[in-house]
Amino acid sequence: MPEKTHDTLRHFLSRDGQKKKAVVCQQTDPGAEAAVLHYRWVRSSERYHLLEITLETGRFHQIRAQLAEIGCIVKGDVKYGARRSNRDRSIHLHAWKLSLEHPFSGELLSFTAPIPEGDPVWNALGVGG
Repeated sequence: MPEKTHDTLRHFLSRDGQKKKAVVCQQTDPGAEAAVLHYRWVRSSERYHLLEITLETGRFHQIRAQLAEIGCIVKGDVKYGARRSNRDRSIHLHAWKLSLEHPFSGELLSFTAPIPEGDPVWNALGVGG
């Protein structure tokens, strides 16, 4: 669990093309882009923590890299520090709600996706189907 129950993370990220991942870096590093997200702790089980993330920027692997930087590695995400992968090589990162402005009409579009059913991690957190 992160040290704070809610916070804003501000980092600079660059891409490591060889490893196909984002790296937290200095503002002056080549290719550095500002990355800002807000998180809020929702609940915990014995072994897992559920965070709600709101993005201000949309950088490559932003959530994974910024959470790893504060020691909050996404379950199954071996690329960013998890000790082992999930059996199906997925990670427990789920975009349950997305909202964006339509690029031509300006209309606000919102989409929701249910939490995967029958998954032991989501179920342990009380959010699975």
